[in-house]
Amino acid sequence: MTPMNVSPLSIGIDASRIAAARRTGTERYTYEVIAALARVDRRSTYTLYTNGMPPALPSLGPNVALRSIPMPRLWTHARLGLELIVRPPDVLFVPAHVVPLAHPPASVVTIHDLGYLAFPQAHTPRRRLELELTTRWSLRAARLTIAISQATKDDLVRRYGADPARVRVVHHGLGDAFRPVENPLVIAAARERHGIAPRYLLYVGTLQPRKNLERLIDAFALVADRPELTGIQLVIVGGRGWLSEGIERRIAQHGLTKRVRLSGYLPDEDLPALLSGALAFVFPSLYEGFGMPVLEAMACGAPVLTSNTSSLPEVAGDAALLVNPTDPEEIAAGIARMASDGGLRAKLYARGLARAATFTWDRCARETLAVLRECAEVNHHPPKGGGFALALPTSRHPSSTARLRVPCRANPAAVA
Repeated sequence: MTPMNVSPLSIGIDASRIAAARRTGTERYTYEVIAALARVDRRSTYTLYTNGMPPALPSLGPNVALRSIPMPRLWTHARLGLELIVRPPDVLFVPAHVVPLAHPPASVVTIHDLGYLAFPQAHTPRRRLELELTTRWSLRAARLTIAISQATKDDLVRRYGADPARVRVVHHGLGDAFRPVENPLVIAAARERHGIAPRYLLYVGTLQPRKNLERLIDAFALVADRPELTGIQLVIVGGRGWLSEGIERRIAQHGLTKRVRLSGYLPDEDLPALLSGALAFVFPSLYEGFGMPVLEAMACGAPVLTSNTSSLPEVAGDAALLVNPTDPEEIAAGIARMASDGGLRAKLYARGLARAATFTWDRCARETLAVLRECAEVNHHPPKGGGFALALPTSRHPSSTARLRVPCRANPAAVA
């Protein structure tokens, strides 16, 4: 809960991403951090801005108001921007979108990753340009930026020259649904529903080039005939993404159609059981802004093999077997070790549970709230309800802006 000696704030949140019917990635982050802020802070007043009524909302307290302001096009810059001019909050939080052109001087944005720079071929030229421009703009416009990992912060500093003093690292949390399933009958039932063998290695994530699945299949092929891998299936769970066709071809080339199973997207309620029953969770991704699947696997007791690159060592700590994701032989050696070394699996099981327990959405919310308060309390921000800003770039450096402050009427006590 918020300490009683801390002054309450009025906080506006761009909650447009919670309208997604199937929450993944940034949509899940937005939903969970809003729900956790509502739990840990009952003194500040929150306004959630949405483009129409969302299909589902987390449990919210009396200090949280929903402001549905639908507009078919240009919602962020036209409709949300106008709302912020007319009813400015003390601080604006943009958890998974772009900062509006008109925004309070005290604005905070979360930037999740720069995957479009690491793997430009995974995006159309138009989408790459859009991501490039919106990321640069948000870095300029926001007083403070939240990066979801130190690796993402380092990328922002290296790629865009972001001022490290204006970037705060706040890790994601983990949902309560991810915990060990100890009943073998529940695990067996989940396996049988999806045609999975009793002993299996598991991957969960989108099927796309940066997930490195073709090298994972190459690595599995190198050791599939070893005695310790007898009867073990490689199960790849996830929706098909861009350039996923090569995965099926690679499976066929290695003659592994009976050993590698592409399960497609599975219901969320089955994932904890399948993670709990896996011999190991294998996730040799080439680039991640955070690496939530690794944390979910640890929380369910799955021994984890993952990459020694980007944010993955930061998230995994000493609770995973780290490999070079560009070396199929090293991945293969890791798979063989996981299959044969029960002591290693037991050690990673215990360390993974302890590691995952430190990542909670309530902790994420408290750290996010601290950033919002820091942003609002910077000594050069205008009085409460005192205006909005158009942040105009004055140089090529992301932190150089000229802010045009425009006075507007005070923030109302309650927002309809």
